[in-house]
Amino acid sequence: MNRTGTTAAAETAGGAGRRLSAAAAVLALALAPFVLGPYAVGTLSRILVFGLLAVSVNLLTGLTGLPTLGQSAYFGVGAYTAAVVATRLTDIGLLQLLIAAGVSALVALPTGWLAVRARGVFLMLTLAIGEIAYSAAVNWKPVTNGTDGISGIPPVVPLPGMPALALDGLVYFHVLAVFLLLLAAVSRLGSTPFALALRGIRDNEPRMRAIGYPTRRYALTVYCGAGALAGTAGALWVSVQRFVSPGDAGFEIAALALLAVVIGGSGSLWGACAGAALVWLTRDYLGNLEAVAGRGPLLLGLLFVVAVYTLPRGLAGVRLPLMTTRRRTT
Repeated sequence: MNRTGTTAAAETAGGAGRRLSAAAAVLALALAPFVLGPYAVGTLSRILVFGLLAVSVNLLTGLTGLPTLGQSAYFGVGAYTAAVVATRLTDIGLLQLLIAAGVSALVALPTGWLAVRARGVFLMLTLAIGEIAYSAAVNWKPVTNGTDGISGIPPVVPLPGMPALALDGLVYFHVLAVFLLLLAAVSRLGSTPFALALRGIRDNEPRMRAIGYPTRRYALTVYCGAGALAGTAGALWVSVQRFVSPGDAGFEIAALALLAVVIGGSGSLWGACAGAALVWLTRDYLGNLEAVAGRGPLLLGLLFVVAVYTLPRGLAGVRLPLMTTRRRTT
């Protein structure tokens, strides 16, 4: 077989391997509630929600080259919107998700319009947007209930006619279904001409502008889409927690999401999800072990340093022996 044929065969085998790995991961997630306890299932639900937030950060940071510390703002907007809808309007989860996504996208439109016009200070502007959202959550008491947050949120009903999901395992399946649906949608986006244009903006925006691409319009569009995705994650967070507070729109959430993307591998969809899982487990599981109790932030800092020096391309850059052997055959 010539070199071209060998390369094509290797790419086909690699695609089949990725599909098999994805199917195995989905199967493991689907079976998790049957082998894990309630606490572990609840933790896994939170990891999936945080994974969606990390994917929204990756759309900006990895795909478009716009590192952000402001996604917690839209996460908080979505969470508070879903909480208000659930307590004052309806407990139907689909409506909560759609309204939260829409409101978050609307909030992202004017804030994104400002941010994409100031590329030199984009990161600091997104940080300011996050802090404004946090202050609004604290001070807009008629809507957010201030620092007390919104509690007493009823169990979510995924679709009209379905029962309310009061058990952790049932809520987990609701979160998993939405997670997989949105992950598939973002994955399909990665192969579109729109995504190719975003990569061009990331790599050389002046050249893209010179050949006629409206780069600011593209950046604003993906910014609003990422805001809607973060808002959807916020609505799922409310379904899991049944509580929302200003901390859900705070700097810590934004920093953890960006850290997850950096550790997972900027630009990689599955890397963002893997990084989210690693960051969440490090903070909430390892950080609560008796030997290191209360030192979760220190562990996260060490994790970041180790990842930067040993995994410059993040978890997505790790190549298994089988993958290395296949690459050498080409």
